[in-house]
Amino acid sequence: MSASDDIESSAAPLIEHLAELRSRMIKSLLAFIVGMVICFTIWNPVFNFLTHPLCDALTSRGQGCDLQFIALEEGFFVAISISLLGGLMLSFPVISYQMWRFVAPGLYKSEQGAFLPFLIASPFMFFLGAAFAYYVITPLAFGFFLGFQQPGVLEAGAESATQAAGILFQGSAKAYLNLTIKFIVAFGLCFQLPVLLTLMGKAGLVSARGLRGTRKYAMVGILIVAALATPPDVISQVILFVVVYGLYEVSIQLVARVERKREAKLRAEGLWDDDIHGQGGFADDDGDKA
Repeated sequence: MSASDDIESSAAPLIEHLAELRSRMIKSLLAFIVGMVICFTIWNPVFNFLTHPLCDALTSRGQGCDLQFIALEEGFFVAISISLLGGLMLSFPVISYQMWRFVAPGLYKSEQGAFLPFLIASPFMFFLGAAFAYYVITPLAFGFFLGFQQPGVLEAGAESATQAAGILFQGSAKAYLNLTIKFIVAFGLCFQLPVLLTLMGKAGLVSARGLRGTRKYAMVGILIVAALATPPDVISQVILFVVVYGLYEVSIQLVARVERKREAKLRAEGLWDDDIHGQGGFADDDGDKA
């Protein structure tokens, strides 16, 4: 067989893979478009749902819940923003399935069984983080922001009366939606931490001992994320830090569990070497076997 024949035979599987990838991407795109169209038809109820935390905060202060369109086209772009986010969420199961069908043929049976739980856990953790942001963080954040309002006061002086300027919230619908989506997406991504670290531990990229050794750096990183993802409200920042750091500690235990299973499997197959893998297996902070 000539060199040109080798090139042609190696190019054929590549073309087949590219055709398969194209097919999966088209199906994912169609699912996203269908989800986007569905959400566009019901964008108003979705927007009403997203404004509940703000309306509750305003009602508790005796104010009406009214948002404004600052620009003529703002209402349309609000509907588009909701459609994009909703379409992605509705089509995510289809997109995940298409990604799985593309990757699965190249994996062994054991690798398929290991990867599939993470594919299921990822959207679950995202929705859990989004729910936490919606039901816990946004009420705290909006209460903090609305605390800077100031009613107009008529001050009587010795010679004349002066009017103190009032500060009243008259929010833009687009700005409010962007802020709410920022909270939901940021917390949804933060809740991916256990899934990501456990998957990396499964692949041998991180270890429980290494994660324990970088706790102080993780704390600094989480504090930075808390400062960027939440408003300058100490309470919400502390809540985010506690939750994400708790997820980091959970990730350490999950990675340690993965390592124990790997060690037990290697020992059962007679492939574990204490000189290579370490004496006594994986150790915790106190030097005891994890």
